[in-house]
Amino acid sequence: MNKLAKFLRALDSYHVTDGDKFDLSKFNPDDDGNLGLTKEDGAKLLKDVKAQLQDLQDLLYANQTSSMLIILQGMDAAGKDGTIKHVMSGVNPQGVTVTSFKQPGPAELQHGFLWRIHAAAPQVGRIAIFNRSQYEDVLVTRVHPEILDHEHLPGPINTPEFWKGRYSDIRHLEHYLNRQGTVVLKFFLHISREEQRKRLLERLEVPEKRWKFSPSDMHEREYWDDYTKAYQDAITETARPHAPWIVVPSNHKWYARLVVIGAIIRALKGLNQTAPKPDPEVSKSLDDYRARLMAEKK
Repeated sequence: MNKLAKFLRALDSYHVTDGDKFDLSKFNPDDDGNLGLTKEDGAKLLKDVKAQLQDLQDLLYANQTSSMLIILQGMDAAGKDGTIKHVMSGVNPQGVTVTSFKQPGPAELQHGFLWRIHAAAPQVGRIAIFNRSQYEDVLVTRVHPEILDHEHLPGPINTPEFWKGRYSDIRHLEHYLNRQGTVVLKFFLHISREEQRKRLLERLEVPEKRWKFSPSDMHEREYWDDYTKAYQDAITETARPHAPWIVVPSNHKWYARLVVIGAIIRALKGLNQTAPKPDPEVSKSLDDYRARLMAEKK
């Protein structure tokens, strides 16, 4: 079995489709699949599978029957931006949108928390990437519930029933999108606290990377355990076969990118799409056009 085939088989261990059985502590952010791959091997594999991703994206775009939603979540410095850059480079930009969900503004706060999310969902034939997503509303707000005071919400907030309701709303949206033909893939880029420390320190020590550092990164780092608990609960409540979570071991950036692109490719292959064929009348017209163009050559 070649390295690519072995790698694709290893992806199963990262997929979470049944939240009731999920335990984040069982996932090792240092994992590299035990495949004996080096960083150089990873770079070569990534290059090879990118060609597959391009072909599969072309089929998705041409058929106009399905779409894909890729959600990237993770602690600060987990590698969300780098993953988008390295995994999606080379695909047709006409068929991909990237939305980075920041803190909602006044207008957004006057709508339900899923309003801006649904508006950014992919059109048929497209791939939409969410850099952070609806999950911020059960992560950041869970760790900092005082944020809820600005959301114009009726009734009691920050209660067990309130959070159960939010998880339910997210599940229903993802189920709805799936029934409309959207493949939903949710990635949690899983790094260790020590790896985050190293990456934040690198941003401060390398002049060219200082622009990436935000004081809020240090502030949120103090809530590491709270965020870990919030991710545990979010994945437990929302992992379903039609909207799986992929817990990506991300201490090794090269391996994390392989896991992400491998999961995307496997999901697109699962659509079993082929190049669309025009109906007979259209084919005859195309043959006529071809004959006319060939005749011009003479």
